[in-house]
Amino acid sequence: MPLFEIETSAHIIITWAADEQAAGEVVTHAYPSDDVIRMTKRPRDSWVISKAALGIGPKVEACAVARDCLAKSAGDKVHAIRLYMQETGSDLTLARKVIESNMVMGW
Repeated sequence: MPLFEIETSAHIIITWAADEQAAGEVVTHAYPSDDVIRMTKRPRDSWVISKAALGIGPKVEACAVARDCLAKSAGDKVHAIRLYMQETGSDLTLARKVIESNMVMGW
């Protein structure tokens, strides 16, 4: 069964569901007053949360280039990733990780 990440107006929900409709029903049942903002079918059947992003363990320093790209893109993650790739010559995988890590730390 696929794993879905569902962002609502008040929560981020991680759930297994047969399809998008079933995942939407989970939200409707659990949080009927929330509006679904984004729903993503995860590519794998597990979810990983960085301890550093939660403030547990060694402090991870923010990347000034990534923060600049996020500011230029007005928080648009995809555009920020493209900007980061252009400015640093990084590949897509590294750029995505850097941008997402800096988004979690609050840019």
